Amino acid sequence: MTATDRSIELINAAAQAAADKLAHDIIAYDVSDVLSITDAFLLASAPNDRQVKSIVDEIEERLNKDLGAKPVRREGDREARWVLLDYVDVVVHVQHSEERVFYALERLWKDCPQLELPADAQATRGKAEEYAQAQGPDGGAGGELS
Repeated sequence: MTATDRSIELINAAAQAAADKLAHDIIAYDVSDVLSITDAFLLASAPNDRQVKSIVDEIEERLNKDLGAKPVRREGDREARWVLLDYVDVVVHVQHSEERVFYALERLWKDCPQLELPADAQATRGKAEEYAQAQGPDGGAGGELS
């Protein structure tokens, strides 16, 4: 079994919306062969809580406006460290970069096929690492402490 056309349409729209709001490391997996409850997962991250919220809001608005899809469940809004949008056919995870590293969902789903995403979403791969390096070890902009 593979992800349905509708699932792929939702994933692509969500990935593009996330990319438009500057999400990092957007990736999608076809989990239909290992889970019976959903077809696909989309993972995206951002370096701060405000951006996580912005990405989630954009995904929800875009999927509703363009595809008439509303999530049946939205979790994690209060802390905005890991927000989950459940569209039944697809589940979108938008995580703070620290949670993304800690929970490493990619390791859990690495045996599942990756879904092809729009070019803008693919271009976000490696952005979290670039951002972290630009911030330096002190968390500020620019390099190491002397």
